[in-house]
Amino acid sequence: MALVGLFGGGLLGLAARLGRFCTLGAIEDVLYQHSSVRLRMWVLAIGVAVIGVHLLAGFGAVDLAETLYLSSPWSPVASIAGGLIFGYGMSIAGHCGFGALARSGGGDFRAFVIVLVMGISAYIMLSGPLASARVALISTTEVNLETFSIAGVIGQIAGSGPVGPGLVIGLAISAAALASKDFLTKPATLIWSVMVGLAIVSGWWGTSAIVHSHLSALPVVSHTYSAPLGETLLYVMTSSGGGISFGVGSVLGVLAGAFAGSLIKGHFRWEACEDPRELRRQVLGAVLMGFGSVLALGCTIGQGLSAFSVLAFSAPVTFVAIFIGAAIGLRQLITGFAMS
Repeated sequence: MALVGLFGGGLLGLAARLGRFCTLGAIEDVLYQHSSVRLRMWVLAIGVAVIGVHLLAGFGAVDLAETLYLSSPWSPVASIAGGLIFGYGMSIAGHCGFGALARSGGGDFRAFVIVLVMGISAYIMLSGPLASARVALISTTEVNLETFSIAGVIGQIAGSGPVGPGLVIGLAISAAALASKDFLTKPATLIWSVMVGLAIVSGWWGTSAIVHSHLSALPVVSHTYSAPLGETLLYVMTSSGGGISFGVGSVLGVLAGAFAGSLIKGHFRWEACEDPRELRRQVLGAVLMGFGSVLALGCTIGQGLSAFSVLAFSAPVTFVAIFIGAAIGLRQLITGFAMS
Protein backbone atom coordinates (compact mmCIF):
# COMPACT_ATOMS: atom_id res chain seq x y z
CA MET A 1 0.00 0.00 0.00
CA ALA A 2 2.81 2.39 0.86
CA LEU A 3 4.56 1.73 -2.45
CA VAL A 4 1.37 2.55 -4.34
CA GLY A 5 1.13 5.80 -2.39
CA LEU A 6 4.81 6.53 -2.98
CA PHE A 7 4.40 6.18 -6.75
CA GLY A 8 1.38 8.48 -7.05
CA GLY A 9 2.75 10.93 -4.49
CA GLY A 10 5.97 11.16 -6.49
CA LEU A 11 4.02 12.11 -9.63
CA LEU A 12 2.10 14.75 -7.68
CA GLY A 13 5.31 16.17 -6.21
CA LEU A 14 6.86 16.44 -9.67
CA ALA A 15 3.69 18.08 -11.02
CA ALA A 16 3.83 20.70 -8.26
CA ARG A 17 7.46 21.62 -8.92
CA LEU A 18 7.73 21.12 -12.68
CA GLY A 19 4.15 21.83 -13.73
CA ARG A 20 3.30 24.53 -11.12
CA PHE A 21 0.21 22.55 -10.13
CA CYS A 22 -1.26 24.43 -7.17
CA THR A 23 -4.82 25.04 -5.96
CA LEU A 24 -4.23 28.35 -4.19
CA GLY A 25 -2.17 29.56 -7.14
CA ALA A 26 -5.02 28.65 -9.48
CA ILE A 27 -7.53 30.57 -7.37
CA GLU A 28 -5.23 33.60 -7.14
CA ASP A 29 -4.68 33.54 -10.91
CA VAL A 30 -8.41 33.52 -11.62
CA LEU A 31 -9.33 36.21 -9.11
CA TYR A 32 -6.41 38.62 -9.52
CA GLN A 33 -4.44 37.73 -12.66
CA HIS A 34 -7.47 36.99 -14.88
CA SER A 35 -5.79 33.79 -16.03
CA SER A 36 -7.62 30.46 -16.00
CA VAL A 37 -4.69 28.28 -17.13
CA ARG A 38 -3.86 26.74 -13.74
CA LEU A 39 -7.53 26.30 -12.88
CA ARG A 40 -7.98 24.50 -16.19
CA MET A 41 -5.07 22.27 -15.18
CA TRP A 42 -7.09 21.28 -12.14
CA VAL A 43 -10.26 20.72 -14.15
CA LEU A 44 -8.46 18.59 -16.76
CA ALA A 45 -6.87 16.51 -13.99
CA ILE A 46 -10.36 15.92 -12.58
CA GLY A 47 -11.67 14.91 -16.00
CA VAL A 48 -8.81 12.46 -16.58
CA ALA A 49 -9.25 10.99 -13.09
CA VAL A 50 -13.03 10.58 -13.57
CA ILE A 51 -12.53 8.82 -16.91
CA GLY A 52 -9.75 6.60 -15.57
CA VAL A 53 -11.59 5.51 -12.43
CA HIS A 54 -14.83 4.75 -14.25
CA LEU A 55 -12.96 2.78 -16.92
CA LEU A 56 -11.45 0.72 -14.12
CA ALA A 57 -14.92 0.25 -12.65
CA GLY A 58 -16.20 -0.86 -16.05
CA PHE A 59 -13.52 -3.55 -16.23
CA GLY A 60 -14.19 -4.64 -12.65
CA ALA A 61 -10.83 -3.44 -11.34
CA VAL A 62 -12.40 -1.01 -8.84
CA ASP A 63 -15.71 -1.26 -7.00
CA LEU A 64 -16.85 2.36 -6.72
CA ALA A 65 -19.10 1.57 -3.77
CA GLU A 66 -16.05 0.46 -1.76
CA THR A 67 -14.11 3.69 -2.25
CA LEU A 68 -13.66 5.91 0.79
CA TYR A 69 -15.85 8.82 -0.34
CA LEU A 70 -18.78 6.64 -1.45
CA SER A 71 -18.75 4.33 1.56
CA SER A 72 -18.51 6.96 4.32
CA PRO A 73 -21.41 8.95 5.82
CA TRP A 74 -21.81 12.35 4.19
CA SER A 75 -22.83 15.55 5.96
CA PRO A 76 -23.34 18.56 3.67
CA VAL A 77 -22.97 20.79 6.74
CA ALA A 78 -19.56 19.30 7.54
CA SER A 79 -18.48 19.60 3.90
CA ILE A 80 -19.43 23.26 3.72
CA ALA A 81 -18.08 24.23 7.15
CA GLY A 82 -14.90 22.22 6.70
CA GLY A 83 -14.35 23.55 3.19
CA LEU A 84 -14.77 27.17 4.27
CA ILE A 85 -12.42 26.71 7.24
CA PHE A 86 -9.85 24.92 5.10
CA GLY A 87 -10.00 27.47 2.26
CA TYR A 88 -9.63 30.39 4.64
CA GLY A 89 -6.73 28.71 6.41
CA MET A 90 -5.08 27.89 3.10
CA SER A 91 -5.17 31.51 1.97
CA ILE A 92 -3.63 32.95 5.13
CA ALA A 93 -1.04 30.17 5.34
CA GLY A 94 -0.08 30.64 1.70
CA HIS A 95 -0.27 26.92 0.87
CA CYS A 96 -2.59 23.96 1.20
CA GLY A 97 -1.24 20.78 2.80
CA PHE A 98 -0.14 19.39 -0.56
CA GLY A 99 1.44 22.68 -1.59
CA ALA A 100 3.29 22.93 1.72
CA LEU A 101 4.65 19.42 1.24
CA ALA A 102 5.84 20.29 -2.25
CA ARG A 103 7.50 23.48 -1.00
CA SER A 104 9.13 21.53 1.83
CA GLY A 105 10.66 19.21 -0.74
CA GLY A 106 12.32 22.28 -2.24
CA GLY A 107 13.93 23.31 1.04
CA ASP A 108 11.30 25.71 2.42
CA PHE A 109 11.26 25.46 6.24
CA ARG A 110 8.28 27.83 6.41
CA ALA A 111 6.23 25.28 4.50
CA PHE A 112 7.61 22.49 6.69
CA VAL A 113 6.21 24.27 9.76
CA ILE A 114 2.81 24.30 8.04
CA VAL A 115 3.09 20.55 7.40
CA LEU A 116 3.90 19.82 11.05
CA VAL A 117 1.18 22.03 12.52
CA MET A 118 -1.45 20.84 10.04
CA GLY A 119 -0.64 17.19 10.75
CA ILE A 120 -1.01 17.71 14.50
CA SER A 121 -4.22 19.73 14.22
CA ALA A 122 -5.72 17.15 11.84
CA TYR A 123 -5.28 14.46 14.49
CA ILE A 124 -6.76 16.73 17.15
CA MET A 125 -9.93 16.77 15.05
CA LEU A 126 -9.69 13.14 13.91
CA SER A 127 -9.06 11.31 17.18
CA GLY A 128 -8.12 13.95 19.75
CA PRO A 129 -10.10 16.38 21.94
CA LEU A 130 -12.32 17.61 19.08
CA ALA A 131 -13.15 14.16 17.69
CA SER A 132 -16.38 13.75 19.65
CA ALA A 133 -17.66 17.13 18.46
CA ARG A 134 -16.86 16.20 14.85
CA VAL A 135 -18.62 12.85 15.14
CA ALA A 136 -21.65 14.50 16.76
CA LEU A 137 -21.91 17.10 13.98
CA ILE A 138 -21.66 14.52 11.21
CA SER A 139 -24.07 12.06 12.85
CA THR A 140 -26.73 14.73 13.37
CA THR A 141 -26.46 16.28 9.90
CA GLU A 142 -25.63 13.35 7.62
CA VAL A 143 -27.99 12.59 4.77
CA ASN A 144 -29.38 9.14 3.99
CA LEU A 145 -28.98 8.37 0.30
CA GLU A 146 -28.93 5.09 -1.54
CA THR A 147 -25.73 6.20 -3.22
CA PHE A 148 -23.42 9.17 -2.70
CA SER A 149 -22.31 9.07 -6.35
CA ILE A 150 -23.51 11.64 -8.90
CA ALA A 151 -23.01 9.09 -11.68
CA GLY A 152 -24.80 6.48 -9.57
CA VAL A 153 -27.90 8.63 -9.24
CA ILE A 154 -27.92 9.38 -12.97
CA GLY A 155 -27.46 5.68 -13.66
CA GLN A 156 -30.41 4.80 -11.47
CA ILE A 157 -32.62 7.29 -13.29
CA ALA A 158 -31.44 6.01 -16.68
CA GLY A 159 -31.71 2.38 -15.62
CA SER A 160 -28.00 1.72 -15.99
CA GLY A 161 -24.93 1.56 -13.76
CA PRO A 162 -22.66 4.48 -12.88
CA VAL A 163 -19.93 3.66 -15.42
CA GLY A 164 -21.60 5.10 -18.53
CA PRO A 165 -22.72 8.37 -16.92
CA GLY A 166 -19.32 8.67 -15.22
CA LEU A 167 -17.47 8.41 -18.53
CA VAL A 168 -19.76 10.99 -20.14
CA ILE A 169 -19.26 13.39 -17.21
CA GLY A 170 -15.49 12.85 -17.29
CA LEU A 171 -15.35 13.60 -21.02
CA ALA A 172 -17.49 16.72 -20.54
CA ILE A 173 -15.22 17.98 -17.73
CA SER A 174 -12.13 17.37 -19.87
CA ALA A 175 -13.69 19.15 -22.86
CA ALA A 176 -14.56 22.14 -20.68
CA ALA A 177 -10.95 22.34 -19.48
CA LEU A 178 -9.61 22.18 -23.03
CA ALA A 179 -11.91 24.92 -24.34
CA SER A 180 -9.15 27.50 -24.24
CA LYS A 181 -6.57 28.29 -26.92
CA ASP A 182 -4.22 29.69 -24.29
CA PHE A 183 -4.33 26.42 -22.37
CA LEU A 184 -3.90 24.29 -25.51
CA THR A 185 -0.74 26.15 -26.50
CA LYS A 186 1.05 24.93 -23.34
CA PRO A 187 1.85 21.25 -23.94
CA ALA A 188 3.82 20.85 -20.69
CA THR A 189 0.84 22.12 -18.73
CA LEU A 190 -1.44 19.63 -20.46
CA ILE A 191 0.94 16.76 -19.79
CA TRP A 192 1.25 17.51 -16.09
CA SER A 193 -2.51 17.85 -15.77
CA VAL A 194 -2.88 14.34 -17.20
CA MET A 195 -0.13 13.04 -14.89
CA VAL A 196 -1.99 14.38 -11.85
CA GLY A 197 -5.20 12.68 -12.97
CA LEU A 198 -3.36 9.39 -13.50
CA ALA A 199 -1.74 9.67 -10.06
CA ILE A 200 -5.22 9.75 -8.52
CA VAL A 201 -6.31 6.77 -10.64
CA SER A 202 -3.20 4.82 -9.59
CA GLY A 203 -4.21 5.20 -5.95
CA TRP A 204 -7.68 3.74 -6.44
CA TRP A 205 -6.39 0.97 -8.71
CA GLY A 206 -3.47 -0.06 -6.54
CA THR A 207 -5.24 -0.04 -3.18
CA SER A 208 -8.26 -1.85 -4.63
CA ALA A 209 -6.05 -4.58 -6.09
CA ILE A 210 -4.21 -5.07 -2.80
CA VAL A 211 -7.37 -5.10 -0.69
CA HIS A 212 -9.03 -7.69 -2.93
CA SER A 213 -5.98 -9.91 -3.41
CA HIS A 214 -5.30 -10.04 0.33
CA LEU A 215 -8.96 -10.07 1.43
CA SER A 216 -8.05 -7.10 3.60
CA ALA A 217 -10.36 -4.89 5.63
CA LEU A 218 -8.29 -1.82 4.71
CA PRO A 219 -10.19 0.96 2.90
CA VAL A 220 -9.84 1.55 -0.83
CA VAL A 221 -8.32 5.04 -0.95
CA SER A 222 -6.46 7.54 -3.08
CA HIS A 223 -4.39 10.62 -2.31
CA THR A 224 -5.26 13.23 0.28
CA TYR A 225 -3.07 15.39 2.51
CA SER A 226 -4.86 16.03 5.76
CA ALA A 227 -4.88 13.11 8.23
CA PRO A 228 -1.98 11.38 6.39
CA LEU A 229 0.29 14.24 7.51
CA GLY A 230 -0.38 13.36 11.16
CA GLU A 231 -0.21 9.66 10.34
CA THR A 232 3.25 10.16 8.84
CA LEU A 233 4.44 12.07 11.90
CA LEU A 234 3.29 9.21 14.14
CA TYR A 235 4.99 6.64 11.95
CA VAL A 236 8.28 8.54 11.80
CA MET A 237 8.30 9.00 15.58
CA THR A 238 7.12 5.56 16.69
CA SER A 239 6.83 3.22 13.67
CA SER A 240 3.72 1.93 15.43
CA GLY A 241 1.22 4.77 15.32
CA GLY A 242 -0.64 2.87 12.62
CA GLY A 243 2.30 1.48 10.70
CA ILE A 244 3.43 2.13 7.17
CA SER A 245 0.43 2.81 4.97
CA PHE A 246 -0.75 4.28 1.68
CA GLY A 247 -1.01 7.73 3.28
CA VAL A 248 2.53 7.60 4.66
CA GLY A 249 3.85 6.48 1.28
CA SER A 250 1.94 9.25 -0.46
CA VAL A 251 3.34 11.95 1.82
CA LEU A 252 6.90 10.69 1.40
CA GLY A 253 6.31 10.41 -2.35
CA VAL A 254 5.36 14.08 -2.65
CA LEU A 255 8.45 15.10 -0.69
CA ALA A 256 10.67 12.93 -2.91
CA GLY A 257 9.02 14.08 -6.14
CA ALA A 258 9.18 17.72 -5.14
CA PHE A 259 12.83 17.37 -4.14
CA ALA A 260 13.68 15.81 -7.50
CA GLY A 261 11.66 18.44 -9.34
CA SER A 262 13.36 21.30 -7.52
CA LEU A 263 16.77 19.87 -8.41
CA ILE A 264 15.77 19.46 -12.06
CA LYS A 265 14.60 23.07 -12.23
CA GLY A 266 17.55 24.32 -10.17
CA HIS A 267 15.16 25.83 -7.63
CA PHE A 268 16.22 23.97 -4.48
CA ARG A 269 17.26 26.35 -1.75
CA TRP A 270 16.91 26.57 2.02
CA GLU A 271 14.37 29.18 3.11
CA ALA A 272 13.21 30.30 6.54
CA CYS A 273 10.69 32.77 7.91
CA GLU A 274 12.08 36.17 8.85
CA ASP A 275 8.80 37.88 9.78
CA PRO A 276 7.06 36.77 13.03
CA ARG A 277 3.73 38.06 11.73
CA GLU A 278 4.07 35.90 8.63
CA LEU A 279 4.87 32.86 10.78
CA ARG A 280 1.84 33.60 12.96
CA ARG A 281 -0.42 33.63 9.90
CA GLN A 282 1.07 30.39 8.64
CA VAL A 283 0.63 28.60 11.95
CA LEU A 284 -2.97 29.80 12.30
CA GLY A 285 -3.70 28.83 8.71
CA ALA A 286 -2.21 25.38 9.24
CA VAL A 287 -4.36 24.81 12.34
CA LEU A 288 -7.49 25.80 10.42
CA MET A 289 -6.54 23.58 7.48
CA GLY A 290 -6.04 20.59 9.77
CA PHE A 291 -9.44 21.12 11.40
CA GLY A 292 -11.27 21.90 8.17
CA SER A 293 -9.83 19.07 6.08
CA VAL A 294 -10.75 16.37 8.60
CA LEU A 295 -14.21 17.86 9.06
CA ALA A 296 -14.76 17.90 5.29
CA LEU A 297 -13.14 14.45 4.85
CA GLY A 298 -10.47 15.77 2.54
CA CYS A 299 -8.40 18.69 1.34
CA THR A 300 -7.85 20.23 -2.09
CA ILE A 301 -6.43 16.89 -3.25
CA GLY A 302 -8.68 14.61 -1.20
CA GLN A 303 -11.99 16.27 -2.09
CA GLY A 304 -10.80 18.35 -5.04
CA LEU A 305 -9.40 15.36 -6.95
CA SER A 306 -9.82 11.96 -5.26
CA ALA A 307 -13.48 12.45 -4.27
CA PHE A 308 -14.19 14.17 -7.59
CA SER A 309 -12.73 11.19 -9.47
CA VAL A 310 -15.48 8.91 -8.08
CA LEU A 311 -18.02 11.74 -8.54
CA ALA A 312 -18.96 11.88 -4.87
CA PHE A 313 -21.59 14.48 -3.97
CA SER A 314 -19.20 15.84 -1.36
CA ALA A 315 -16.58 16.85 -3.94
CA PRO A 316 -18.20 19.84 -5.70
CA VAL A 317 -19.81 21.03 -2.46
CA THR A 318 -16.50 21.00 -0.58
CA PHE A 319 -14.49 22.44 -3.45
CA VAL A 320 -16.86 25.40 -3.88
CA ALA A 321 -16.65 26.01 -0.12
CA ILE A 322 -12.84 25.87 -0.26
CA PHE A 323 -12.85 28.36 -3.16
CA ILE A 324 -15.10 30.77 -1.25
CA GLY A 325 -13.07 30.45 1.95
CA ALA A 326 -9.84 31.07 0.04
CA ALA A 327 -11.34 34.07 -1.77
CA ILE A 328 -12.36 35.63 1.56
CA GLY A 329 -8.91 35.07 3.04
CA LEU A 330 -7.10 36.45 -0.02
CA ARG A 331 -9.33 39.50 -0.02
CA GLN A 332 -8.53 40.20 3.62
CA LEU A 333 -4.81 39.79 3.01
CA ILE A 334 -4.86 42.12 0.03
CA THR A 335 -6.94 44.81 1.74
CA GLY A 336 -4.94 44.60 4.96
CA PHE A 337 -5.28 41.60 7.23
CA ALA A 338 -4.74 42.64 10.85
CA MET A 339 -2.73 39.99 12.68
CA SER A 340 -0.61 42.23 14.90
